[in-house]
Amino acid sequence: DLLSPGAESDVVMEEGSDDNDSERNSGFIDDMEESMAHDSEMSMTGCHSDNGEMQDADPDHDESNRMISPSTSNNIPLMRVVQSVKHTKRRSSTVMKEGWMVHYTSKDTLRKRHYWRLDSKCITLFQNDTGSKYYKEIPLSEILSLEPAKTFTLLPQGANPHCFEISTANIVYYVGENIENISSVPLNNSVISSGIGIDVARMWEMAIQHALMPVIPKGASTGSGPSLHRDISISISVSNCQVQENVDISTVYQIFPDEVLGSGQFGIVYGGKHRKTGRDVAIKIIDKLRFPTKQESQLRNEVAILQNLHHPGVVNLECMFETPERVFVVMEKLHGDMLEMILSSEKGRLPERITKFLITQILVALRHLHFKNIVHCDLKPENVLLASADPFPQATFFITQVKLCDFGFARIIGEKSFRRSVVGTPAYLAPEVLRNKGYNRSLDMWSVGVIIYVSLSGTFPFNEDEDIHDQIQNAAFMYPPNPWKEISHEAIDLINNLLQVKMRKRYSVDKTLSHPWLQDYQTWLDLRELECKMGERYITHESDDSRWEQYSGEHGLQYPAHLISPSANHNENTKLEETEMKALSERVSIL
Repeated sequence: DLLSPGAESDVVMEEGSDDNDSERNSGFIDDMEESMAHDSEMSMTGCHSDNGEMQDADPDHDESNRMISPSTSNNIPLMRVVQSVKHTKRRSSTVMKEGWMVHYTSKDTLRKRHYWRLDSKCITLFQNDTGSKYYKEIPLSEILSLEPAKTFTLLPQGANPHCFEISTANIVYYVGENIENISSVPLNNSVISSGIGIDVARMWEMAIQHALMPVIPKGASTGSGPSLHRDISISISVSNCQVQENVDISTVYQIFPDEVLGSGQFGIVYGGKHRKTGRDVAIKIIDKLRFPTKQESQLRNEVAILQNLHHPGVVNLECMFETPERVFVVMEKLHGDMLEMILSSEKGRLPERITKFLITQILVALRHLHFKNIVHCDLKPENVLLASADPFPQATFFITQVKLCDFGFARIIGEKSFRRSVVGTPAYLAPEVLRNKGYNRSLDMWSVGVIIYVSLSGTFPFNEDEDIHDQIQNAAFMYPPNPWKEISHEAIDLINNLLQVKMRKRYSVDKTLSHPWLQDYQTWLDLRELECKMGERYITHESDDSRWEQYSGEHGLQYPAHLISPSANHNENTKLEETEMKALSERVSIL
């Protein structure tokens, strides 16, 4: 009986089980909430009010002489600001097609019948149409090709041929059963439930082909058909500057449409996977048809900037694909962001030790940007990504690398250059941008000040109803006792030097890194531990090693032995030898 489940049918799995065999048997994908990516199209010109509603930002609000009462002006609680829809989840995988189907494989030529269910991430072969036990799972990201039937060498003698082939790195699935006399029978429930026949197989082939294609945003023009995205496709590899024409992104990467990682100014970021290596990636899809032709150069701005940036503190751009309608930007996938870390902490704010650790990494990455005359223009905790997938601990210190992302607003600005276009997210923007004045790289330093403030307090520093200049002058308003009485004066001093309305008075990156609040022994040790973990020294400099070793000795602290550099040991040995030689010379002189 060709439709018999065969000997393998008793090797079944429950939903949620896990198996690491070569065919990647695993449980269903974890449930996620539905994506809210469309919310990202809300206006960037508004700001949150205390009741959470949107209000027009009014940077030229003429109430500079009004006194502010700390009892009546409540700072806005920290929240995700407009345009940042990160890490939304779905309740369940969207089932794209389901039904009975037959197949055999390159490893087992016995044809089997299962209830197939196709969703946005995989094809699952269930034992029946009601239970949760399943026989096998085929991740879409592992499918290297989907082709009509062409290989019949493994077909048992006398058996009916298959209809199409699904190829992965380890196995080929020969799907369907082409029975000649069934092709003349109209499609009905009995024919479909049999899982055989060329028409049933053709419907499955088309559904799988559609699932393998890149995401087409809602409302986007699809042209004459689903294959339009293949036309005049260009692939650009950033690492070796290789340009290839007619490369379809769906042959290289699988994009998961219900795994929305976030959204930027021009596109939505989805989770994805490299088909051959299984490497997780983030893929930003930019719909070029949504924007006027004059913004074409701005659409390419983020890619152009990232192509010139290679730094451990900046998210890595892997490659990009371009079609007449869309741009696909492939980047490394990270795990969560700084805002998520703040909001998930026990008090809704971070301890000073963790804040210093994260801010120093941000500043080092920012120093690299500014050295290349690049201003980020949209620094905020949502754009500071965490490289580690570990959960955020509530009490213990958490060593993790952070990277800057989302360069959609970034500008090339020289040290003394000024720009006037409106950029960034209002809650983190410097006054000169809100007032449409000229701005330079010090714009980013204001944002750093706001990030430090929200990290330590869990609230935004300014109330939209009052003039920023007046609020800064009122210390009682800026730093209410709860929680600022628990926070060091050095932290407040640095914030004050960053939130300077006059750009010339605002601290630069180097001056901020040299501030006493960040020149801290524990912060130094934490950063050195991170560098040891990463196997790369890019935050601290060896010229400071002796200073901190001396500091630990003077304060009776134990300096970690594994952080002592070989050159330091060599210098110590040299000094010891010199001391011994000097003592020996003195004894010889006495004799």
